[in-house]
Amino acid sequence: MRNRFRTLTIAVVSAAAMAFLSLAVTESAGQAPAAQAPRPAATGQAPASPLPRAAGKPDFSGIWHASNTANWDLQTHVARPMVAQRGATPNIPVLAAPVLVLGSMGWVPPGIGVVEGDDIPYQPWAATRKKENQDNWLDRDPELKCFMPGVPRAMYMPYPFQILQGTNEIMMVFEFATAQRVIHLGKVDPYPNVAWMGHSVGRWEGDTLVVDVTNFTDGTWFDRSGNFHSDALKVTERYTPISHDAFRYEATMTDPQVFTRPWKISMPLYRQLEPNAQLMEFRCIEGVEETLYGHLRKEQLVKHWEGQTMNIDITRKIPPADQVYDRYVSGNPPGR
Repeated sequence: MRNRFRTLTIAVVSAAAMAFLSLAVTESAGQAPAAQAPRPAATGQAPASPLPRAAGKPDFSGIWHASNTANWDLQTHVARPMVAQRGATPNIPVLAAPVLVLGSMGWVPPGIGVVEGDDIPYQPWAATRKKENQDNWLDRDPELKCFMPGVPRAMYMPYPFQILQGTNEIMMVFEFATAQRVIHLGKVDPYPNVAWMGHSVGRWEGDTLVVDVTNFTDGTWFDRSGNFHSDALKVTERYTPISHDAFRYEATMTDPQVFTRPWKISMPLYRQLEPNAQLMEFRCIEGVEETLYGHLRKEQLVKHWEGQTMNIDITRKIPPADQVYDRYVSGNPPGR
């Protein structure tokens, strides 16, 4: 479950995706795929492009991205320091030492929330845990460790992802951590284990793709603000076309161990229209080795940084006992 150091590359994923598509381009055996109408020229008020379809259903194939601040915080939020400490007055925080040199880039951008009612209905103990997570973001957020992001977080991270749609399966490939998931549209056996990206089974309700995602680990978060879940999480997704280049994404979260009731997020996702749009390789596992395990070196590698207005000295800290190697943070507090 926690074998995170796979060496899957974008090239391998792309090859697998092309093989996947070659089996799914026709609606049925012996029937040619429907032709896609050309995009109209951008002259004045051009007519909308027809909705692409495959096997009679909306075709979500393409490279997509979110345009919001949901990965920072699902709820409405004002600008705030990524990591804060008390400023000259109690109500005006400043950047704390770990991000001080980032200046304006060290602040969380403000954003309108994507949560229905702007309320996440935590149980009392879980609300306390969420606040602890946010206060200890640099130590706890699984994204900082390059763990696979889970669902729904993978859908609105600030990295593109690709959908490759077939008749019986839909594959999604994410630039972050080369994560991927498959949505099964036919009958499949129950999944025997838990998974970072969950287990996805979909169905069509008219032109809306509905996906039930279960079998999660409890090691992923919903955002960088400490919103979390347990391994009892169930996510129900809805993908509804808006136009050729956008669809509405909704996800309803149900987790009776953490929340008092189900709650929902909703947002549009947009197609990348660049003629050379593609996923690039983001080898974040290699990028976090020094952050996670630098304290294990005999000779400390990162010791000092000197800038124009400040010098920063680093002293590595060895975690106590079994925490030396363990970087996994459960969604539930110890002892629950």
